[in-house]
Amino acid sequence: MRLVQYVNVRSPQHLCAGVLQGDSVVDISHIASTTIELLRGGEKMESEVAAYLNTNPPAFTRDQITLKAPVTGMDKVLCIGMNYKDHCEEQGAPIPTEPMVFNKFPSCVVGPEDDIPFPPTTEQLDWEVEMVIVIGKKGFEVAEESAMDYVYGYTTGNDLSARDWQLHRNGGQWMIGKGMNGFAPIGPSIVSKDEIADPQKLKVWCKVNGETKQDSNTSEMVFNVSKIVAWVTKFFTLLPGDIISTGTPPGVGVFRSPPQFLHKGDTVVCGVEGIGEIVNRIV
Repeated sequence: MRLVQYVNVRSPQHLCAGVLQGDSVVDISHIASTTIELLRGGEKMESEVAAYLNTNPPAFTRDQITLKAPVTGMDKVLCIGMNYKDHCEEQGAPIPTEPMVFNKFPSCVVGPEDDIPFPPTTEQLDWEVEMVIVIGKKGFEVAEESAMDYVYGYTTGNDLSARDWQLHRNGGQWMIGKGMNGFAPIGPSIVSKDEIADPQKLKVWCKVNGETKQDSNTSEMVFNVSKIVAWVTKFFTLLPGDIISTGTPPGVGVFRSPPQFLHKGDTVVCGVEGIGEIVNRIV
């Protein structure tokens, strides 16, 4: 199942939950008004949606709707840093022995087609394609062997970063550099884990203005999905709708020679195999 949130172009103020089927979207807002409500409803509500889809319900075509972030209103937006071996190598950094965790704010989350305002406080805006875990069940102190039970599915994300603030200003901590408005575009849908045979064998890529900047595979991740979920639940209670960005591969702008950064007018495409692409313009 591919869960989305969308607005009808005729009533863009009203957010709806739906299921993406090919190029069409089936509205399920009579069952769950938002995707986080569906995730909180668990297997019972998901079964209601599945039964409804079997009735061959009417659907909107893509030109009738605008996709928004597939989940909003979550409690936590967590991120894993330095989680690709080849990304560590490109910056001459040691491979971590335990997951490096930081966070963004839920208010950073925007949709797969939304424009990203260029922050007036940075001169070094950078891209980072990431596969994003979407949590489906409350969990604390979860064993690695059962960690996948708490994963609902996956989406595609871009961990946008203001490198000057992240690396050179504000005392060396990352909150400002990672947490500005619009710094967590995700989408286009939440793909349930049963549709992904192996989350550790997916191509990931990022293109800026059509030029490939990142091209790797989740097989390069230092810590896999199960290890990440088990690790973060040592410290935090995960709740339905929480998301965890799993790290970025090499090719980010700051470590290029010379460094490259985003500018107003640039279009950034981030994609994960089997999950989909997000396309955001910097304005």
